[in-house]
Amino acid sequence: MGNICRSPTAEGAFRSIVDKNNQSGSFDIDSAGTHAYHIGNPPNTRSLAASKNYGIDLSNQRARQVHESDFYYYDFIIAMDEDNLERLKSIYPVGGISKVELLLNFSKGLNGGSIPDPYYEGKFDEVFKMVYSACTSFFESIVKKD
Repeated sequence: MGNICRSPTAEGAFRSIVDKNNQSGSFDIDSAGTHAYHIGNPPNTRSLAASKNYGIDLSNQRARQVHESDFYYYDFIIAMDEDNLERLKSIYPVGGISKVELLLNFSKGLNGGSIPDPYYEGKFDEVFKMVYSACTSFFESIVKKD
């Protein structure tokens, strides 16, 4: 939605996984919200703290809203929940190349569904673990196809 909790966490987690596998030159990774709530703001302090507990620094990230050009540039646009997935599908432009998927579609054992928004419930550590696991599976699915 606003690009300050789940999406920055996923960006940081995926970037970390890519770096650990010496593949950073093969990926262009970014996160964006489907709404313009927090454009220009850093990730939520609780997302920053949870990620830092696992050695991932999100402090250089700034919120932005998904743009039409993203659908022509990125191979994948990954949604955290069904609402954001539907929003992305509703703004998908004619001729876009991106595959729009739920992150948990790539998660072993969870098989789809939504990542809960920790903003109100405060489950930032739990969400980090869920996101990191799904990002690992997502990375593995991409590498196997190459």
